[in-house]
Amino acid sequence: MHLERLEVAPGVHEWALAEAVLKTLYDTLGCRRVDRLVLGLGELQAIDRDVFLFALKTLAEEMGGIGRVEVREVEARFRCRRCGYEWTLKGAGLGEEEREAIHFVPEAVHVYLSCPRCGSHDFEVVSGRGLAIIDVEGEGCRVQE
Repeated sequence: MHLERLEVAPGVHEWALAEAVLKTLYDTLGCRRVDRLVLGLGELQAIDRDVFLFALKTLAEEMGGIGRVEVREVEARFRCRRCGYEWTLKGAGLGEEEREAIHFVPEAVHVYLSCPRCGSHDFEVVSGRGLAIIDVEGEGCRVQE
């Protein structure tokens, strides 16, 4: 089964986020067993990956367990609303201090970045926020239309 993109709200604590993912899998998608799970974790998402995976595995034990979990980083991309230019966080030339601030408060990206082409601070985050269920394999799982 392949899911194009099922969004889970960004900015949630690791344990609550793990619980939301499992609730989505078991309640919304009707999974009775999850053998394989692929998640997309936004580069700007401020969670500890190890704590999140531990929480996911621990909470899943109460529901019959969870098989292999793969977490893919989703690159942060930005688009200027003024000139339409797109760029990535990696290409923004930020120092370690600025990257750390953005990691803990992703909304701070608007303080530290401006469009490399025109200098505008009016830009949108195109990708790299939140957590998405990309793919799930298991018994009973179904895609919601």
